[in-house]
Amino acid sequence: MSDSTDLGEWDFVGRRGTEPARLVPGEVIAAIPAAKAFAAQSGKELRFDFLDDRGVLRMLRRRHEDEIALFNAGFKIGVPLALIGFGAAVYWGGVVQYWESGTARLVYAAVACAVVLILLAVYVRTAALHWGNPVRQNLRARARAYRELAHLARKGGADVPARYPHYGPYPFAATFHPEVDEAATVDGEGLS
Repeated sequence: MSDSTDLGEWDFVGRRGTEPARLVPGEVIAAIPAAKAFAAQSGKELRFDFLDDRGVLRMLRRRHEDEIALFNAGFKIGVPLALIGFGAAVYWGGVVQYWESGTARLVYAAVACAVVLILLAVYVRTAALHWGNPVRQNLRARARAYRELAHLARKGGADVPARYPHYGPYPFAATFHPEVDEAATVDGEGLS
């Protein structure tokens, strides 16, 4: 966890680029009966102890690393795709449409479309690899359940900050895959 080395022992970064947050101890969450029951139920479903402070901290730090990796992958391919697509459209509008030869315009359009489509295919494939990775999805499913647990504890009266742990609701990639072996990951952290 390269990003976690300058954090305090119980700190984690909730969203990419935000200030570090302090982990709410499991005993604070477990003090609320509804939250404790939800932690036990979710723990069985997701094979995770949501009241183990070290395990939760490790999961939240890994989730931050996952979010950075997803953003970087999209940024490295998405920005060139947008620039090349925009540049090709502007060049068409300002120059190519005035060319005399219909064949030259057709060749330009074919090459520009091929380049944009290839970049788009690489972008979609990269996104699918990140979003579709079952180890990453398990991590997101656990982070989503922990977020719901923290909100339930806060509603029950526990001293949990608003928006803790500072992640969104994960509408797209929170599917848990029980058949996935966590130890068989590429880098040992669940982040390939």
